[in-house]
Amino acid sequence: MSRIGKKPIPIPNGVTVKVGLDVVEVQGPKGKMRQMVPPGVVFAMEEGTLVAKLQSEELRRFHGLARSLVANAVTGVAEGFKKELDIVGIGYRAELKGTQVHFALGYSHPIVFDIPEGVDIAIEKQTHITVTGVDCQRVGQVAADIRQMRRPDPYKQKGVRYTGEVLKKKVGKTGA
Repeated sequence: MSRIGKKPIPIPNGVTVKVGLDVVEVQGPKGKMRQMVPPGVVFAMEEGTLVAKLQSEELRRFHGLARSLVANAVTGVAEGFKKELDIVGIGYRAELKGTQVHFALGYSHPIVFDIPEGVDIAIEKQTHITVTGVDCQRVGQVAADIRQMRRPDPYKQKGVRYTGEVLKKKVGKTGA
């Protein structure tokens, strides 16, 4: 059995969990999530915690996955998830206009990024972007999509990078 799958999921105050046959619905102060459960795994409430149990040993490979997905849903509706990005480079900036973000990243044209539903984007000082939301997967994917617009360059150290990301500087060719 999975060591991760055996761990119980603590339910914080203000969060309600409704367990269905193949779905777990979680509602909290930040929002509401509905997480599909892989086959072979059943969730049950025990003493204020949520426990993942296996129905059959043949599908035990989904045990840890199901527990992680539901734990992320509980954490998301209770606290939310956040990814921060920094824009580094002369003239590189971002601007929030309604439900779109306009990026100037050194290309000949501005890049328009539509903000997906369920995700909030805040921009501070035109060079610091904060992506927040309830769904861990969606927040991470939006942050990765923004980073992909101008990946960090190891030679000039410019581009969009996660806050705290350290790049190893590469030395360019010498004229000798």
